[in-house]
Amino acid sequence: MADLSVNVAGVKFNNPLIAASGTFGFGHEYNEFYPLSTLGGISCKGITLKKRLGNPPPRIAETPSGILNAVGLQNPGVDHFIEKDLPWLKEQGTVIIANIAGNTYEEYAEMAEKLSATNVDMIEMNISCPNVKSGGVQFGTSCEGVGAITREVRKKCTKPLVVKLSPNVTDIAEIAKSAEAEGADAISMINTLTGMRIDINTKRPIIHNNTGGLSGPAVFPVAVRMVWQAANAVKIPIIGMGGISKWQDAVEMLMAGASALQIGTCLFTDPYSPVKILDGLNEYMDKNNIKNLSEITGSVQPW
Repeated sequence: MADLSVNVAGVKFNNPLIAASGTFGFGHEYNEFYPLSTLGGISCKGITLKKRLGNPPPRIAETPSGILNAVGLQNPGVDHFIEKDLPWLKEQGTVIIANIAGNTYEEYAEMAEKLSATNVDMIEMNISCPNVKSGGVQFGTSCEGVGAITREVRKKCTKPLVVKLSPNVTDIAEIAKSAEAEGADAISMINTLTGMRIDINTKRPIIHNNTGGLSGPAVFPVAVRMVWQAANAVKIPIIGMGGISKWQDAVEMLMAGASALQIGTCLFTDPYSPVKILDGLNEYMDKNNIKNLSEITGSVQPW
């Protein structure tokens, strides 16, 4: 058996597959399918300083090769997460990543400080959410914004800090460099692409928020391209995501430069997709005499 373990910013994962934030809740439902230790890690549902009810429905819709969502960061708040969810999660035998979102520097910093005092393994800072009317996304679309929020949160965060990048930018490599320069230990990318669908009978957008985040296989080529660009611009590890649904996708994303992977939308159609992807990775590595997963990372040979 090949060695599927990876190290990201000093944190060891038993395998590279991490459940993407917003697709896995806090793990309770998926625990009914298989032990959560099957996964390398879990990036928990995005949490905010105070409880949020999210956007009004309808807030999710199918699209060709993907889904459009504007859930709006519905969550119980950081204190509830720390008191009620984290203790159970830490018993599951996998890496736990707290995903945070906010409207101000102060909110992000306060959450990072609170979570740094817990036994959470990493903090993922979501500055790229396209489906809320304020917050997150305003920090993630410019080099200055990404650098400033990373710098402020870094002052309060003693855990490994992952900055989650938006694809809705002009130059992803420069954005990645800004996060690295201001103290990010790793970056995760890409978050969803902003999209829209319209009901031709009602003439209204299908999503109540009008626009939402597009995820699923449709965004995979964009994600691969952006991970490759960022990998050629920064030295910190990249957690690649965006449309991964089978083991071949996982290999491709690793070759583009990712050190670990997040999977999300495929969980909705096949909860067992992580198990199948891991089996495929194992077989691929054995067939090609690859001993360690790190041998695949960044191995693409451009023309």
